[in-house]
Amino acid sequence: MNLDDLRNKIDSLDGEIVRLLNERINVVLNIGEEKKKAGAEIYVPSREHAVFDKIKKLNEGPLPEESAHAIYREIMSAALALETDMKIAYLGPEATFTHQAARNKFGVSVEYIPTSTISEVFDRVQNRSADYGVVPIENSTEGAVTHTFDQFAITSLKICSEIYLPISLTLLANQPKEEITLIFSKQEVFGQCRSWLSANMPNVKLSPVDSTTKAVQLALETPGAAAIASVMASDMYEVDVLAENIQDMQGNTTRFLVIAQKYGSTTGLDKTSIVFGVKHKVGALYDALSVFKTDNINMTKIESRPSKNKAWEYYFFVDIDGHAEDPTVARALTELQEHSSLMTVLGSYPKAEV
Repeated sequence: MNLDDLRNKIDSLDGEIVRLLNERINVVLNIGEEKKKAGAEIYVPSREHAVFDKIKKLNEGPLPEESAHAIYREIMSAALALETDMKIAYLGPEATFTHQAARNKFGVSVEYIPTSTISEVFDRVQNRSADYGVVPIENSTEGAVTHTFDQFAITSLKICSEIYLPISLTLLANQPKEEITLIFSKQEVFGQCRSWLSANMPNVKLSPVDSTTKAVQLALETPGAAAIASVMASDMYEVDVLAENIQDMQGNTTRFLVIAQKYGSTTGLDKTSIVFGVKHKVGALYDALSVFKTDNINMTKIESRPSKNKAWEYYFFVDIDGHAEDPTVARALTELQEHSSLMTVLGSYPKAEV
């Protein structure tokens, strides 16, 4: 085939792809109508997981797996936007890592609502001015986001999905690096690149702000200032990248949660999050946690937080492998309840790839 023949073949394939995409969307819209009649959720993480798993198995190349995933992410995003006027609240403003994580999960077609606090994300989902919310829960370098844990203790919202976002930090400014005397960023971000800053910018003042986006905005307004933020912020605010990947730990990752009114059904590869309190007696926490060992259930995380109801009283947040509806997990949770002063399942959801 000559060049013209190959281009004609591409044109023909494009026509078929567009036709099939619209055919797929029409089927999705029919499914959406059935969901609405049944009062079911439009976004179903277990189905999303199954689609991505199916595409991964069907893809024989040369299209890279990540590219196939990204393409289908946007196909499903367009479908969600057409099925319903979906709104996603997230810890903002635009171009924060939480915004990036939300877009990675829901694509570009749905509506995003930036909020100034984690509490506001929960409030918007609770009062249904947003369908879902995206909040950070922990970072592999700096640890837990305690305010998110505290919100789960005082609301009835559930976790329906999780997102792992590799954090690549960049030094941004529209002036030479040697002229920088002040750097804006979040306090947690400074902690994630402490060694790099000490080695490369030892005499520069660090100024903590509420978000990496705010840091970029201030850097653009302030002579001699730079910001540490994401490449996404660089693109959005047209600011130069002076240094890339300045985080101290390569593989630095933040885990985010998608919050909703309820969680979904099992996929066979799930995680369950719970919160519980223990009775005031010797060995109470040991007795509570032993139910997981007895049923051979892997506990992947435990975090304690003050209950704020009584001095020196704590809640324990735990992640375990499996879904709350799995017989073994359900039995263990029933046993845990017997050892606890309170116990709530925060959600069961598909495990995300790290």
